[in-house]
Amino acid sequence: MEPERKRSGSTLKKGRKRRLIPSKVVGAAEATRSHWDLEEKQQPIAKKARLSTVLFAENCEVTHGQLCELLKYAVLGKSSFPKPSWCQLFHQNHLKNVVVFILQGLSQLHFYKFYLEFGFLRKAFKHKFRMPPPSSDFLADIIGLQKKQIIGNLPKAMEGFLDCENFVPTKCNGSVTDNSPLFGLDCEMCLTSKGRELTRISLVAEGGGCVMDELVKPDNKIVDYLTSFSGITKKILNPVTTKLKDVQRRLKILLPPDAVLVGHSLDLDLRALKMIHPYVIDTSLLYVREQGRRFKLKFLAKAILGKDIQCPDRLGHDATEDARTTLELARYFLKYGPKKIAELNLEALFSYQESQEPRNTAEGVQRLNTSVLECLDSVGQKLLFLTQEADASALSSSKNCQTIKCLSNKEVLEQARVEIPLFPFSIVQFSFEPFSPNLTQEMNKRIKIKWTEMSTVYAGPFNKNCNLSALKRLFKSFGPVQLMTLVLETHQPHLCIQYEVLEAAQLAIESLDGVLVEGSCIKVQRPVTELTLDCDTLVNELEQDSENRGTIYLSGVSETFKEHLLQHCSIFLGLEAMILPKDLKSGKQKGYCFLRFKTFGSAQRALNILTGKDWKLRGRHALTPRHLHAWLRGLARESRLPGVRVIPPPSEQEAWQMLNVDHPKIAAWHWGRKIEKLYHNLCPGTLCLILLPGTKSTHGSLSGLGLMGIKDEEESTIPQTCVCESAHHLPGVIS
Repeated sequence: MEPERKRSGSTLKKGRKRRLIPSKVVGAAEATRSHWDLEEKQQPIAKKARLSTVLFAENCEVTHGQLCELLKYAVLGKSSFPKPSWCQLFHQNHLKNVVVFILQGLSQLHFYKFYLEFGFLRKAFKHKFRMPPPSSDFLADIIGLQKKQIIGNLPKAMEGFLDCENFVPTKCNGSVTDNSPLFGLDCEMCLTSKGRELTRISLVAEGGGCVMDELVKPDNKIVDYLTSFSGITKKILNPVTTKLKDVQRRLKILLPPDAVLVGHSLDLDLRALKMIHPYVIDTSLLYVREQGRRFKLKFLAKAILGKDIQCPDRLGHDATEDARTTLELARYFLKYGPKKIAELNLEALFSYQESQEPRNTAEGVQRLNTSVLECLDSVGQKLLFLTQEADASALSSSKNCQTIKCLSNKEVLEQARVEIPLFPFSIVQFSFEPFSPNLTQEMNKRIKIKWTEMSTVYAGPFNKNCNLSALKRLFKSFGPVQLMTLVLETHQPHLCIQYEVLEAAQLAIESLDGVLVEGSCIKVQRPVTELTLDCDTLVNELEQDSENRGTIYLSGVSETFKEHLLQHCSIFLGLEAMILPKDLKSGKQKGYCFLRFKTFGSAQRALNILTGKDWKLRGRHALTPRHLHAWLRGLARESRLPGVRVIPPPSEQEAWQMLNVDHPKIAAWHWGRKIEKLYHNLCPGTLCLILLPGTKSTHGSLSGLGLMGIKDEEESTIPQTCVCESAHHLPGVIS
């Protein structure tokens, strides 16, 4: 049923700007890495470093380890490291510097609670992502520093690991003695849409016999087999039916109650297995280097045992050989003790060996546990760390780190202006007092209510004999509906429609407000409460958010829409990603999608075509960044009766009266402006990250938020007329 347009009164508004993310995104980006490699080759001669616009992470959450991947790649590039698993950095060798700003004490909740105050940050950084709550040492995690631990209780060591509660214990609870059996363990991993997953496990008994050597089929889609390390290829893994749960079950049967597992960087192997074991020996920590750094297994095998492993003429590592080698190294240490190891002077031997080899070979620094500090050290550079005296971490004591401790945020800022230009890699940490648990809980509740109310519209009045079924179809045509109720408290009936996505509500307002429907001129508006009073301003600012540029929202798409679109890709220039949400329960595709384009102009042209007479879809520019939509999906929808007031708790009222400059709302505006000035002083080509780490306490955890960009990357020489990308080059078809 098409609405009749009224001749006078308000005119029908057209769809406006920018980008959204689906509410039920299922699946992961397809064909990304091949597209990225092709795109990098196709760049013009005048190159500038730039970041990809399509993030890999399915739920837009980037782990601290993945963040470390990017930072290491930014320092040394693809000649020494694989490309980051979740984003793409083009022309890394054209990067000038790396600067990381950390706003300690702030989280994703703070950013969207004070969204209007963070004006510069939301407009300047088009790449945003969610982070898990921080561990006890957030800085060590993103830099890749390893904790000094040799033999210990692994559950304690893994307290900060994401989703550790889903790990399976080995059920080994016997008492360890000098006669307890040792088992060498080594795992190989691949890269999937959810991160690194197990593809092979080898378990070797103390006598050297192989107890278990299994290939494992990951649960999620593989995006990189990491063949150069694992030796695993698609052909090898295709016929495999063994799953992770099968390996876990078998290990629990094989291992005796007092078994001691031995491995090199054993924490990575146990994480891949998603298992917890109480008794471990980690050879990378038995033979620990200075500053907590670690020797490679290949080096220790040659230096201690006189054997060559991981030979370059072989495809990948032999997991059984590596497991057996760790056992031999552990037995050597237990037999001769640390004094003998010290006499070997491994550090000097390693330095000599490094000097005899090319600096940036892939084998040189490509181990997963290499830190950013080691990367900088390998090219003769130091890291600058600016922080307050009270917030110094393990990073402060690192040899290759120039730490400047300050008395206040203001002093950190002043030092940053002077020192940042002198270092290739800088970390600047500001610290803010976190909210009290009660206030945090209240803020969380109000964010939920506000988003629900912004996604809700009231429409009417309608005639009492109106066609209710036709009205429901009309309002559902703008997007997925969570709840639709008939309001009979008024003289004439009204409808209350709660949409699943903000774009649908905005599209309904823009399309039907002041329009004749069923013979009545209806008004379509949001509920007016104290939480929606600034809604028009917030919607406008969401449209201006740099991440939303170039993304359009479409409603009314069919199951064949993807194929139809790709068949006509020649008229949709610059299409980068297609996001097709599915219902988590039924698995069926929902009737809406999001298309991401390289430029706002390409998005606008596509929107005009797709909402025209040939395609007949409804749409507008997107409003909600993908990471925000993923976060909001995790918040239970809350509503309240119209007119119910949300009263700020006394603690917040007092904070406003004090107008303390370190109160997060004031700090958001104040320090956003300060960082803006620092950012403008950075040289072009600087990779800049703004990290709000989140919070973790006994009262609950808050997710973090990351923003990143390369200064002046928008000026990089991207062709004005983009060549059409065919279907198999489309980097992000997410269904």
